[in-house]
Amino acid sequence: QRRLNRRPPVTLLDVFQEHARRRPRWPLLLFQDEVYTYEDVERWSNRAARLFSRHLELQPGRTVAVFLPNEPTYVWTWLALAKLGCPMACLNCNVRGRALQHALAAARATLVLTSPGE
Repeated sequence: QRRLNRRPPVTLLDVFQEHARRRPRWPLLLFQDEVYTYEDVERWSNRAARLFSRHLELQPGRTVAVFLPNEPTYVWTWLALAKLGCPMACLNCNVRGRALQHALAAARATLVLTSPGE
């Protein structure tokens, strides 16, 4: 309850970064045969944030739709956007056609991030 009442509130990004500082080598994600530590995910999300900032010129407050499959890239993309202050509209990568058009319109995103297979 104390965390919810803090001003500014504690975010999931804050919690992740605290874990990354305290336990960098602890496993965070297991995907297929790969284990990603907090340190790995912190490094990948920092790289993604720099790339998004430099090449996509993302500014805080700009909503980004994310159309990615369930894999580690999704996690560090979300963290990178949070680090940049960009709200993320999560799109289900199994949705197509009119449902996808509706989700994109409702998100009011100015950019869609997706993988080549989508």
